[in-house]
Amino acid sequence: MDMRSADFQQDFFSLFNLPTRYQIDSIALEQSFLALQAKVHPDKSSHLSEAERRLSMQWATRVNEGYQTLRNPLDRARYLLSLQGVHTLEDSNTAMPVDFLMQQMEWREALEESKQTKDISALEELEQHVQHEVSILQQQLAADIDDTRDYAAASGIVRKLKFLEKLAEEIGSAFDELDT
Repeated sequence: MDMRSADFQQDFFSLFNLPTRYQIDSIALEQSFLALQAKVHPDKSSHLSEAERRLSMQWATRVNEGYQTLRNPLDRARYLLSLQGVHTLEDSNTAMPVDFLMQQMEWREALEESKQTKDISALEELEQHVQHEVSILQQQLAADIDDTRDYAAASGIVRKLKFLEKLAEEIGSAFDELDT
């Protein structure tokens, strides 16, 4: 990559030479990241002028940001939707289907009960249920984005996944609390 002629405006998929899809080849992403990082890492530019070192630092930052975005399924979905002009409005649009909210309430009650009773096996079972639901939603997200291009539906799934991500973090914290 010639940093001086490379396009800062290119999207992350182009930067890593990947198709613009939700389902990506994680090995290809990793290989592309390592190759780009080898070219733009600031240590490689120590002999260059101040302006070229700054440019190298900007490219290294861009490569790292792109890699972090594309390797995380939820961030990748948000990014893909933003490329289509769709914003998930996760902070302002918290409307969810009633059945999803009921399931959330049940899981949160199970989480609290597991914490109070210090029941590791119940916590592990809850974690498995949440991981299974995340997997199902990610499959639907891939279909909505990659196949049908139903970005409105995909946006709703991203909002659901945000709820589940938070719940998964709380489950992880509960494990940490019980381990101490």
